[in-house]
Amino acid sequence: MPLERYFGDRPFYRRLFAIMVPILIQNLITNFVNLLDNIMVGQVGTEPMSGVAIVNQLLFVFNLCIFGGLAGAGILTAQFYGSGDHKGVADTFRAKLYIGLASVLAFWAVLFFGGDTLIRQFIHEGSEALDMEATFRHARDYLGIMLFQLPPFALQMAYAGTLRETGETLLPMKAGIAAVLVNLVLNYILIFGKLGAPALGVEGAAVATVVARYIECGIVVLWTHRHRARNRFLETAFASLRIPGALARQIAVIGLPLLVNELLWSSGMTFLGQCYSMRGLEAVSADNICRTVSNLFFCTFTAMGNAISIIVGQLLGAGELERAVDEDRRLIVFSVLLCAAVGLVMGLFAPLMPRVYNTSETVRQLAAKLILVTALFMPAYGFTNACYFTLRAGGQSFITFLFDSCYQWVLVVPLAFALSRYTSMPLVPMSVCIECMELIKCVLGYFFVKRRKWVVDLVNG
Repeated sequence: MPLERYFGDRPFYRRLFAIMVPILIQNLITNFVNLLDNIMVGQVGTEPMSGVAIVNQLLFVFNLCIFGGLAGAGILTAQFYGSGDHKGVADTFRAKLYIGLASVLAFWAVLFFGGDTLIRQFIHEGSEALDMEATFRHARDYLGIMLFQLPPFALQMAYAGTLRETGETLLPMKAGIAAVLVNLVLNYILIFGKLGAPALGVEGAAVATVVARYIECGIVVLWTHRHRARNRFLETAFASLRIPGALARQIAVIGLPLLVNELLWSSGMTFLGQCYSMRGLEAVSADNICRTVSNLFFCTFTAMGNAISIIVGQLLGAGELERAVDEDRRLIVFSVLLCAAVGLVMGLFAPLMPRVYNTSETVRQLAAKLILVTALFMPAYGFTNACYFTLRAGGQSFITFLFDSCYQWVLVVPLAFALSRYTSMPLVPMSVCIECMELIKCVLGYFFVKRRKWVVDLVNG
């Protein structure tokens, strides 16, 4: 078959990089600073690092729910923009604000009233003598402050997502860079008590994150309103509180499965962390190091997924259905090759990254092995992620629900539960068994994309 079928020309890659690179840079900087944050907290001790890791797994569910809740409206935003319908963009933006507000209120209630119970599920004895009550106290203190970052995060996601879907990817990147730099500086000052500030430990890390969230949100919101000529959706976005009934139903039909999907998938990932915690607090720490380091490399397929959603969504909205199919094929191939290269680099650095943490040798060795396992599966992650965003761009939210979260809870979670409760299998072999399930998901992803049910213009019928 001709190479043109799987590889694009220079204009294709220029367009891809124009969309992907700013998102990638923002994600890289954010996750690199998260890595530094994690290392700083780790300097205080293993118990504080474990407490923060537990809370971050709970907040991960909120982050993914916001992402999934806004996704349905975001799909339509990209297609409305592709068809030149600015009022449609405004209506979907307004819907995002309502979804974000509802999500914040729901998670505030769950984490405020049930946070202690959830934290306790991750604290178990292991092979090392770690203070479980100290871990619990650090986690509770950290969560109490981190609840204040939920509103700015949701608002920023609504604005930044709309900007990206309408072609503006640089501003969210710049806001993210500013925020992570603030976060990094404040972490250094507040965690360790520099420049005359008190040494607050994990509470200092939480305060730094909250301040950074508000700064990032402020930059994005102010820039958007100061450039109303560029962001024409603002002309009618706040003219009414109403969302057209037909559009609300369409957002619900597309978005509700995506919201439920992200809720179930993220809670499934959190449950996997809980299963690993059955091997002791050292497993929690090792898994935390692995996730933090891995997230730095996961930025590649995350940025590719966003690019696929935007490029394919705009082509579908413009009625260029066959071109959308051709470009999507090339995007998937590029995603797999990129993730294979990144996985190779990740594998080379696997033994080195845990060394920067002030923790025990047992935790370092476990973390290095978990990172290596993750690196081996990077091409599979790239493929399944690209398939997911392809299906999502075409509004196939129910199929993405089956492909992502149903798969997670029907196959992966029961396997993890059984291995953690009914066997004495060590952490690393257990991780390998669980990650192998991604290969089955690759087959399903190929089948769903090949069926072409996603090749549809949602906004023009």
